[in-house]
Amino acid sequence: MRTLKLTTLALALAAAFPTQPAAQGMTPEQQAEFNRIAVKTEALEDSRDAAGFKGLKISGYMDPTYLYNFNKQRGTFQFLVPASGEGYGYDNSYLGTVSLDIVKETDSGAKFHLNLIPKRSTGDFNDASIVNEASVWIPLGALDTKLFAGQVPDWSGYEYQAPTMYKNVTHNLLFDFTLPYYYTGAGIELLRGKWDLKFMLANFNQSIRQIGEHVPAFVFRGDYSGGEFWGFGYAGAIGNKINYRPVYGDAVNPVTGLDYSKKDTLYTTLELDGWYTRGDVTLNAHVVYGAQKKAAITADPVTGDLRDSQWVGASVLAAYKFSPRVEGTLRADYLYNRKNGGGLMDWVTADAANGVGPDQNGGDPEKGADKYAVTAGLSYAHSSNVVFKFEYRYDGATQNVFGNKDVLAGGANPKYTKNNSLLGTAVVFSF
Repeated sequence: MRTLKLTTLALALAAAFPTQPAAQGMTPEQQAEFNRIAVKTEALEDSRDAAGFKGLKISGYMDPTYLYNFNKQRGTFQFLVPASGEGYGYDNSYLGTVSLDIVKETDSGAKFHLNLIPKRSTGDFNDASIVNEASVWIPLGALDTKLFAGQVPDWSGYEYQAPTMYKNVTHNLLFDFTLPYYYTGAGIELLRGKWDLKFMLANFNQSIRQIGEHVPAFVFRGDYSGGEFWGFGYAGAIGNKINYRPVYGDAVNPVTGLDYSKKDTLYTTLELDGWYTRGDVTLNAHVVYGAQKKAAITADPVTGDLRDSQWVGASVLAAYKFSPRVEGTLRADYLYNRKNGGGLMDWVTADAANGVGPDQNGGDPEKGADKYAVTAGLSYAHSSNVVFKFEYRYDGATQNVFGNKDVLAGGANPKYTKNNSLLGTAVVFSF
């Protein structure tokens, strides 16, 4: 973060002179020089304010990434990959991006926030937009109550989207498979003692709802800071969101002929996360429950009706700093997703790249795969602006749902297994 602080410069210069009143203890030459500096400083402040730089902060980051995916037999650098070219998955998600963040705060406390990410942003996955966040925050009387509106990224869990704000190369299972991309709408933020509360009426992952759709979702987030070392948060959502099951699966009931083209169904999620940081030790945890009407992977085998998806998950992370520059992490994740063949947040069909759905080797189509992952990571802070990250990740499932390269790209020997591994590294530069 950078901001202009010319008044600090003026005070420092003034301190170089004797502490007597300005007219005392100075030679005429010193007095003239002091007056010249004061006039110049005021002129610079006026110029800064007229140009709109007062209260302006600009920051950014980039994270060129390399990943080797054992099942895909692909080792590749990943940077600015368009969402249209390769969709969201746990081995690409928001990885390999560049971000420019602009915040402007006025004297009244109102704030403008624009975060631009040209590829693999929240907007890129649904609207092919470079806007990751565009929001305005307006105090309602006191600064502890604010109205906010616009597009904001999802705020659930202990991991965040930006690589500067989480420890490993990849994200945990809950982040990738159970959370929305963003919310578009308006809400209220309340700062009350140790609580930071947000409530919002919003569209899920949509800048506009379609004709015939209405009643946006209600989403919320609460954070409690228990002290210097610990805190917890909760989040949730209930409301209608687009259901991709008729889009990518059965649009018409094969038995009754019922049209499923209406893509809007009820979605519910409840989450709890917590953190503890003291000295060299960091601990994080996140649990989630979620469901969506008529979004399960497997339709009813008798009636052909679409059925509900449901999932429960947990993620824990422990990190330890071996030195001020070197930190090791160990993360474990689990997703229970058996109901009706499985189905997660926008995962409404079997996905061999991400290990979602029922067994693909002739198993029971009614039973989805539970997923788990264990990740070991290491990071090295080269400087305050540069961090090198390394990780090994093992993903497993209770069914044969991970496809090899011949399944994913076409080949003579397609095969499904219960596991996959990744090796990854990234350099994260921020300012």
